Amino acid sequence: MSDAIRAVILGIVEGVTEFLPVSSTGHLLLAERFFDLGEDNFWKSFAVLIQLGAILAILALYFGKLWHIALNLFKGDAAARRFVIGVLVAFLPAAIIGAVAGGYVKSYLFNPWVVCFSLIVGGAILLWVDQLDLEPVHHDATTFPLPMYLKIGLAQCVAMIPGVSRSGATIVGAMLLGAEKRAAAEFSFFLAIPTMVGAFVYDLYKSRADLSVDHGMIIAIGFVVSFITAIIVVKSFLGYVTRHGFALFAWWRVIVGTLGLIALALGY
Repeated sequence: MSDAIRAVILGIVEGVTEFLPVSSTGHLLLAERFFDLGEDNFWKSFAVLIQLGAILAILALYFGKLWHIALNLFKGDAAARRFVIGVLVAFLPAAIIGAVAGGYVKSYLFNPWVVCFSLIVGGAILLWVDQLDLEPVHHDATTFPLPMYLKIGLAQCVAMIPGVSRSGATIVGAMLLGAEKRAAAEFSFFLAIPTMVGAFVYDLYKSRADLSVDHGMIIAIGFVVSFITAIIVVKSFLGYVTRHGFALFAWWRVIVGTLGLIALALGY
């Protein structure tokens, strides 16, 4: 299989799974194992670098809303300032823990066994939360209380374990704290921007020695594919969860995790 085709497939995996509560990192790790790319430093960096395409998809879809918030922020609007502070407060725990323990996590937890178990356990938790008779009190992701932003940020830190899902952890945390399903999903998108940009910049700096001009086209292919795929997925996702909830994604996690464990047990 050519590198270009691998880039397309991994770009689709990234774009489809990044903002769904199914763990993009977990799916990419399993895909890398399937393609036998685990020992190649370039492909490890590739998986992080194409996240920029997914980030830009969110910026494109929410440009109007984010631009409005930015304009109000410079006008001194208290609500806009409070939301920006809230996103930064939610981002801070992951930034600190990532800087302190990121190396340990990648060295000891980034393996397919952990991914598969995390997918199954996370799916069971997502299914349980989705079936709870919760009474949402927060319907707008830009107006959560500041302590709630911090608690969601702490919940996001669990997603450092591959297979947990960053969006899944933030959505579950937000819903348990009183957010309506759509608002919880939207805030996971907003929180993804600083979180993923930080991870992108950090990994780009660390992997600079493994990248070359020859890799540029392969990265560009993965970037464009993840961008287009993420736009399609995000536009469909919010409407779906508003009507149907998260059960589909919970069962997807359980099925993928179970099949993964079976394959690993058989030596694949």
